[in-house]
Amino acid sequence: MKRRILMAAGLSSGLGLIIPQHSRAQAPRTLNLYSARHYKTDEALYGNFADLTGIKINRIDAEPDPLVQRLRTEGDKSPCDVFITVDAGRIERAREMGLLQAVNSPVLAKAIPAHLRDPDNTWFGFSKRARVIVYNKEKLTAANGPKNYEDLADPKWKGKLLIRSSGNIYNQSLVGSILAALGPEKTEAWAKGVVANFARSPRGGDTDQIKGVAAGEAELGVSNTYYYVNLMRSKKPEDREVAAKVGVIFPNQANRGTHVNLSAGGVAKYAPNKEAAVKFLEYLVSPTAQKYFADGNSEYPVIAGVELSAELKSLGTFKEDQLNARVFAQNNAEALKIMDRAGWK
Repeated sequence: MKRRILMAAGLSSGLGLIIPQHSRAQAPRTLNLYSARHYKTDEALYGNFADLTGIKINRIDAEPDPLVQRLRTEGDKSPCDVFITVDAGRIERAREMGLLQAVNSPVLAKAIPAHLRDPDNTWFGFSKRARVIVYNKEKLTAANGPKNYEDLADPKWKGKLLIRSSGNIYNQSLVGSILAALGPEKTEAWAKGVVANFARSPRGGDTDQIKGVAAGEAELGVSNTYYYVNLMRSKKPEDREVAAKVGVIFPNQANRGTHVNLSAGGVAKYAPNKEAAVKFLEYLVSPTAQKYFADGNSEYPVIAGVELSAELKSLGTFKEDQLNARVFAQNNAEALKIMDRAGWK
């Protein structure tokens, strides 16, 4: 794990509100952030917060599970103020372990849609990514491709599907959402059908699935939107060529909507700088910060009215599943058991 420190000074909050002089003098000047986001563009996001508030950010970057374990081990001696991770499943695990505290913030409650935050206000989603079906444009069109996640189990796609392993938490959350919609028996039957349609054993990340589809290794794949859009926006011609060969389908538009996952954060249970922690969470839903999410890593903002990149905008609008993220996150463990029984390794 590595630790980075960002320092700056400023006069106003990230929400466009002027901080009274006496509040600035009394406010904590340090924020200890445990982050499982590993996107270089987040440097600007954090630097802007420091510029606006004068609050120094001490950041520890690591993978999400080790950070959760670190919080657990440190207990009430933990210096962590805010924990941020890239999947609802992991932020929910932190909540279930009692590592986060509830936050009463009208700003957060108003800005973030109810399905993208914990009902008990212990964690909040700050950016979205849709889990979509990608297809090879030379072999399929959106019109004759699958319309729903359920269609991926149709025998017509036998040997034509690429997807990551069951160990990938994005897939666990996706299957957790399907579990909520269909129930355990139908979900297990679906998972067996999906496995029967694999073009090869799962391997690699989402970008690998997209590249495999582009290369004709399969007709269909599953990926988060930001992986695809980042290929579209890449400075490498070969990446842009991959994206040009692949189209995107937003599943389940005629019924519950496309599954969306999120990056989320919460205030640590023993946060020594709670005031700064809440201020930081509120900053993350400011238009300025939301623009960083959209521009920096091609993620969807959680608030309305934020300008998207041309590439992200080119995907069009879509209906998203309104299932609360806590529900599919809590289903992750059962989803993994179902996938394992289905032979999805």
